[in-house]
Amino acid sequence: QVQLVESGGGLVQAGGSLRLSCAGSGRAFSSYVIAWFRRAPGKERDFVAAVTWGTQRTTYADYVKDRFTISRDNTKKLVYLQMNTLKPEVKDVYYCAAPGVAFSTVNNTPDQYEYWGQGTQVTVSS
Repeated sequence: QVQLVESGGGLVQAGGSLRLSCAGSGRAFSSYVIAWFRRAPGKERDFVAAVTWGTQRTTYADYVKDRFTISRDNTKKLVYLQMNTLKPEVKDVYYCAAPGVAFSTVNNTPDQYEYWGQGTQVTVSS
């Protein structure tokens, strides 16, 4: 089982940067794909990025490529999402998530993930 806690959200100006962290627990944390999703008010969760176990291969949604970077430090049980060139008038909640089983492949749909953090709010002012 994996428990996840996000942090690092806040208020930032358009064009600025934030780094989100996802702290994991559980002995098998390093064996799980970890993904970031975001949810705008009144909308469904959208896939942002994911990093695999093992080779730590990364996958990104098209709308964040070249602006966001996902990485993980398994010794600290942390996954990061570096967000650059943030767009204005954004007020999203970011979640990190893990699938129900270890050693799985990346999936970009929320229903394929069983473990979720509580979310961290990101607000980008214009």
